[in-house]
Amino acid sequence: MDILSAGTLNYLIALCTMGGIYAVLCLGLNLQWGFAGLFNAGIAAFFAIGAYTTAILTTPDSPNYLGGFGLPVVLAWPIAMAVSGLVAWAIGRACLRLQGDYLAMATIGIAEVIRLFIKNEEWLTAGTRGIPNIARPFEWLPAPWGSLAFLGLVVALVVVIYWFAERAWRSPWGRTMRAIRDSDTAAAAIGKDVTQFRIEAFVLGARVMGLGGALSAHYFKFLGLSATEPMMVTFLVWVMLIVGGSGNNRGAILGAAVIWVIWSATELLTNRLPGEWITRTSYIRVLLIGVILQVVLQRFAKGLVPERPPRLIDDEAERR
Repeated sequence: MDILSAGTLNYLIALCTMGGIYAVLCLGLNLQWGFAGLFNAGIAAFFAIGAYTTAILTTPDSPNYLGGFGLPVVLAWPIAMAVSGLVAWAIGRACLRLQGDYLAMATIGIAEVIRLFIKNEEWLTAGTRGIPNIARPFEWLPAPWGSLAFLGLVVALVVVIYWFAERAWRSPWGRTMRAIRDSDTAAAAIGKDVTQFRIEAFVLGARVMGLGGALSAHYFKFLGLSATEPMMVTFLVWVMLIVGGSGNNRGAILGAAVIWVIWSATELLTNRLPGEWITRTSYIRVLLIGVILQVVLQRFAKGLVPERPPRLIDDEAERR
């Protein structure tokens, strides 16, 4: 009974921790898509940049990859966010004049370039071998307190990002973003620098995605090419945001929690299938998520928590 209880507790902690990391990624995507209407299909790229940056900066020296800096996470994570933002700025300067499907295709291509760079530049990233021995904060605490402390850190970061995102949503900057998202021609006509605002939203979202990658690297304590897997990092995050409600920060968090619980539950269910179906479980899980997405879109076209622009009275209260 004690073993069962310990296993259940560890599973719940892991479920909540990964749900929190996905909530960070959804909030980052909401800054890009929900705020500015930027169709970023390369989430995996910024996730991987953040993850590999923090792994390189915090792991011990190794002949297999660039490391040995030994920085604490309190320094490595802001640097990972800064590197993700810098890459996003360079991409934004080149691609953000594109719109809709064209921007999606450009970001997919860039994500693939970054994936191939990570795979082939073994001196920097260890390539297909991956980077092991990534320290997890609070791992010196006895079980399960170390895992609970890390979960608390993830939750605290989600709350902080949510608070800043809400402030941005209600600010004049947020109103400008919504105006550009709804009609960039009208926004440009009243003197707004559409390209600059789009770059700002793209960079901010990429920084948050980089933080999500850093959290994931330290949580799993190993980093490999799965960090650039579009299915788990790009597709799933988009489903979470659409189900939760784009343009709503609460919806982004709710969508991450709901879809991650469902995705984890489908793993438990598919593992009980007959042996001849085992090789097809990954496709069955994707099918189930697709069916759920279709049901949600039929019944909740704008997500579980639809976008609600801030009321004028709320804006006046914030100015005071």
